[in-house]
Amino acid sequence: MTALQAVIMGIVQGITEFLPISSSGHIVLFEKLMHVQVEQDTLFILLLHIGTLVAVAYAMRKEVVWLWKHPRSRVTWMVLVALLPTAVIGALCEEWFDNLFESGVTIGLEFVVTGIILWWIDSIEAGPKTESSMALADSLWIGTLQGIAILPALSRSGLTIAGGLWRGMDRMAATRFSFLLSIPAILGGTLVKLDDIVEAPAKALMLPWGEMLLGALAAAIAGYFSVRWTTWLVARCKMRVFAVYTFAIAAFILYDQLFAHRWFPPLVH
Repeated sequence: MTALQAVIMGIVQGITEFLPISSSGHIVLFEKLMHVQVEQDTLFILLLHIGTLVAVAYAMRKEVVWLWKHPRSRVTWMVLVALLPTAVIGALCEEWFDNLFESGVTIGLEFVVTGIILWWIDSIEAGPKTESSMALADSLWIGTLQGIAILPALSRSGLTIAGGLWRGMDRMAATRFSFLLSIPAILGGTLVKLDDIVEAPAKALMLPWGEMLLGALAAAIAGYFSVRWTTWLVARCKMRVFAVYTFAIAAFILYDQLFAHRWFPPLVH
């Protein structure tokens, strides 16, 4: 992987992790188009996740500091409760998710689903609930959607924000909760990948650290601005532009799968 490819992948990861267009789907997409194997490079993926973790933690630093000072608050408990279904789904379906990532066979269909959700978000009438007044069922529902969003091209932020709005949350509250929930989720995924690296330390020493660190820096910078932009867009009901974008990406992928057979595996054998 060249430095330019690493920076491009970092920018893609940073932007798409928090904009509701699916970071994992874009990683698979760019892998196929650029003929690189990012998902197989565990350490590089780990560094990209650290970059986006730093980005969201810094962007949400006021909320994170407040939670740190109030560990027994209702918001803290709602975040922890939401993580339960996410963790269960991830543990039970890990092998299946890994196979879908590796093949990329389903990402066209998943981009279609993401587009439908994004189109729907703008039409949902926001409710009065906030992070401190949401119910236990609201938290479990949002956490379940986060677990489902492990599928390659389903947007984690799109699903969790839509889930919060559907359960009667205020637009800004749903967005904040989605981003707060992403911090332990990204951290958990990072620790899982770190365990893989500990098992093969010799391989890590032979990797291009300069290029990978550039990619992580690019992910952090892009991720910070992505958090800010997404918050602004959700508040102003401007998500349908991303729905159109994901529909276009889906059309490109599905055309290749059904007719061109150049980059993606066939949808139907």
